[in-house]
Amino acid sequence: MLSLYVHIPFCKKRCSYCDFYLVTRSNLIDTFFKALFLETASRSSELKGRTISAIHFGGGTPSMVPVSYLADWLDEVAGMCSFTPDIEIALEANPEDLDGNAMDELRAAGITRLSLGVQSFTPQKLQVLGRGHTAQESQEVTASAIRRFRSVSVDLICGVPGEDLSLWEADLHATLGLQPQHVSVYMLSVEPKTRLYRDVLRGEITVPDDAVQASFYEHAESRLADQGYSHYEVSNFCLPGHHSRYNLASWKREQYLGFGPSAHSFLVSEVQETRMANVASLARYIAVPGDAVAFREELSAEERFTEQVFLSLRINSGLDVEFLRKENKLGHRLSETIARFEQKRWIEQHEGRLYLTEKGFLFADLIAGDFIFG
Repeated sequence: MLSLYVHIPFCKKRCSYCDFYLVTRSNLIDTFFKALFLETASRSSELKGRTISAIHFGGGTPSMVPVSYLADWLDEVAGMCSFTPDIEIALEANPEDLDGNAMDELRAAGITRLSLGVQSFTPQKLQVLGRGHTAQESQEVTASAIRRFRSVSVDLICGVPGEDLSLWEADLHATLGLQPQHVSVYMLSVEPKTRLYRDVLRGEITVPDDAVQASFYEHAESRLADQGYSHYEVSNFCLPGHHSRYNLASWKREQYLGFGPSAHSFLVSEVQETRMANVASLARYIAVPGDAVAFREELSAEERFTEQVFLSLRINSGLDVEFLRKENKLGHRLSETIARFEQKRWIEQHEGRLYLTEKGFLFADLIAGDFIFG
């Protein structure tokens, strides 16, 4: 099986906290799609004879572009390979782009899953985050999407400047009242090169400290679990059968192809594993769409082991202890490390596999780093 990712790099504006690759020049949408079709045609040999189980349109804001462009690209790809009967075709969307007609058009084009960049259901947080939709739109669009699509995911951000537990609880209460099939919870990250980073550095904005953000995260874990949501990945919760198929495949290190500027690909053969990344420049991508790859590397055995540990610990299927012991260079210290994390109640061991606890999800990367490097 193979998954596909398409990076649609357009946004109306850049949010203060965002460090994804995007552009705000919507007049280039038509030119971009011409380049995307050329890139896809040039890579037809990678698609020929393959079966696709998931396609994810990310960005940027894919809901900004005319639906006909998405439908035409899906038709083009369907002529090069096979789709599973239950293929999941997901699209990231902002509430302000979606009225009833827009959602009906997306569904008619083949979209089965919407990932809504709600971020909050409260006016205060939306204003601080600089989002382009209102709290009322958050509610109305989410409810409307749930009636139309097989799966709907709601993105929430906690730990914004000025947020307290009551404000975070208001977001969780509103979300659970709507009962989307999937919820993603992100603690606000202050990334270099963002406006938020500069504002924090100048002392103009203060974000809640790590302990406060951790308390928000743990509160979300508890509230979502009470309502039947499975915590299947560090930031992701779902009702049974509604995990993100593309994302889960990526975390399990299954193969995927990325199209568009800055998109990544991961390919596996009998002898090697390869990671590739397209150029992170729309101008350069449009200039040479048939030769967009800017980075390619064959993973060493050590790199494959490192990825396996980091990614396996992020999801609730766990990490095989014997695999860890066989490939690890820590010797007897590995057993000591496992025991230390068990004592902290960050991990649990069942039938030869290690699983992060709800508390442990907060320290996933730290735990993986200790297992690899000591």
